[in-house]
Amino acid sequence: MSKIFTVFGATGNQGGSVIKAILADPVLSKQFKLRGVTRDPSKPAAQALTAKGVEMVTADMSSPATAAPAVENAHTVFFVTNFWESMSADVEVAQGKAVTDASKAAGVKHIIFSSLINVSNASNGRLPHVSHFDGKARIEEYIRKSDIPATFVLPGLFMSGFYNFFRKQEDGSYHWAMPDGVKASEAQIPLFDPAADTGIFVKAAVKHFPDTVSARILATTGYYTPERIISEFAQVTGKKVSYSEVPHDVFKSFLPAPVSQELLENMLLLQDPGYYAGADLKPSLEMLGDDKTTSWKNFVQKSMDKWP
Repeated sequence: MSKIFTVFGATGNQGGSVIKAILADPVLSKQFKLRGVTRDPSKPAAQALTAKGVEMVTADMSSPATAAPAVENAHTVFFVTNFWESMSADVEVAQGKAVTDASKAAGVKHIIFSSLINVSNASNGRLPHVSHFDGKARIEEYIRKSDIPATFVLPGLFMSGFYNFFRKQEDGSYHWAMPDGVKASEAQIPLFDPAADTGIFVKAAVKHFPDTVSARILATTGYYTPERIISEFAQVTGKKVSYSEVPHDVFKSFLPAPVSQELLENMLLLQDPGYYAGADLKPSLEMLGDDKTTSWKNFVQKSMDKWP
């Protein structure tokens, strides 16, 4: 009998990638019956998953009671929280606790959570405002204390973010401005295509279970310096990108006021102590076996129509 694998955010980038990867795997697709969680099962994306044999259920993360239908009788649960929806770390943490508590009550055997490092701690308090990282780290800590076997997949910097990072100039070239201190030849940026690659890292967490219990899997294709990002973009598109460091107050002026400090510190993190605080990527990448991640060049190539 197939075990139930619940995927929150089934119609989103990360959850959708997980479902696609499990369905495509000849072994895991037989071991697991997929259950996708949505707020609206009538929307086309949800109906498309139903057509592929995914059981779609209506549930949310606002409380253990509302999360319960999603995790009932589930063996494995994947979930991701979205800070940007509420702009509140407290709300995000409450959602993470709700899913954890519901999963514990339901006897779930394995949680896989999309986590991030605690930047406040990693920077020794120098970068205290990166709430969308620290909130997820707080959820991870709560899950670790729950006694549910869990694996933590930490997504790298989304490649799609460069649609906004690169600003088109009048001459057709692009410019990338970063805060003072983020060096083009030094900053180590772990790039990640969530829609394509979340699933292969989650698949690794499942295939290597229970050896992956308590492990952190760093979900990225590799560390890239800004110089390499610019160079490879130019190779694929033929477009030049200039890079500059700007004063912190100037960088913040480019951003909406409520998130300007948060995103400033998020960028400063890339230089020191590092997105993953300098962690080695090799153990995570070796877990993927024959699965290949999306390189930056491949991402740029397949998204040529997205660059303004």
